[in-house]
Amino acid sequence: RPVQRLSPNSGLTASDVPAQDSLKSRLRSFPAASFGTWISSSSFVCLDALKDMGFEWFMVDTEHSQVNPETMAAMMANLGGSGAVPFVRVGNLDPYLVKQALDSGARGILVPLVNTEAQARAAVAYAKYPPDGIRGAAAGASSRYGRHLASYLREANAETTVGVQIETKEALDNLEAIAGVSGVDILFVGPQDLTLSLGLLDDRKNAKVRDAMRRVVHACERHGKIAGTLVIDVEEKRAAVELGFRFISLASDVRFLIQGAQDYLNA
Repeated sequence: RPVQRLSPNSGLTASDVPAQDSLKSRLRSFPAASFGTWISSSSFVCLDALKDMGFEWFMVDTEHSQVNPETMAAMMANLGGSGAVPFVRVGNLDPYLVKQALDSGARGILVPLVNTEAQARAAVAYAKYPPDGIRGAAAGASSRYGRHLASYLREANAETTVGVQIETKEALDNLEAIAGVSGVDILFVGPQDLTLSLGLLDDRKNAKVRDAMRRVVHACERHGKIAGTLVIDVEEKRAAVELGFRFISLASDVRFLIQGAQDYLNA
């Protein structure tokens, strides 16, 4: 059946499911697409302007941006109490970067360029405390600097969302093995890098790209994962929803700025 949407204009919101549930729980139990957006700039003004517009989550990008650790941590604090879930895309598969993001208050992480089952297992291990992983404990912002450390340690493994990016031909070749990794919640297609890896340069609307994206959705359905991606226009948004993606980034703060300026200049 058509995918329902969690969006300001759909009539369906996060309040339609139990408020105490995490985003991960809602995505698993409620057949709706969840819309967030990418934070690519280090501007607090952009984040502040967007945070109460109805996005369910924000992905602060530390891979392809100038967002440094201090800025990232401040952005996590800025999103506190907004109702939106803070995520961080880490720079690469590195236990220090994953730990830093989660200690700073991120409720989930997205790891780029995950191409193998072993890399997917490592992403989970870096994000989970023992016995499920190797994350070290510290009294950071995530536990309100130790005031809620015991409860955070009890809940973090279950509540932390782990996403891995499928953005190369190698990842597609290993798709079933990656999707089968316990602890991975989201398989997130990086459409631009996947397009490049398939030898199609910037032709991200090519049928081969759509076929690859469909494969990811089907793998997620088989293994109980959530399919995610990023869209850059309304046409891509509609196509992603129709394909079955349920964790969808609507462009980015920088793209909103450029598109808004362009609309005025072209009017």
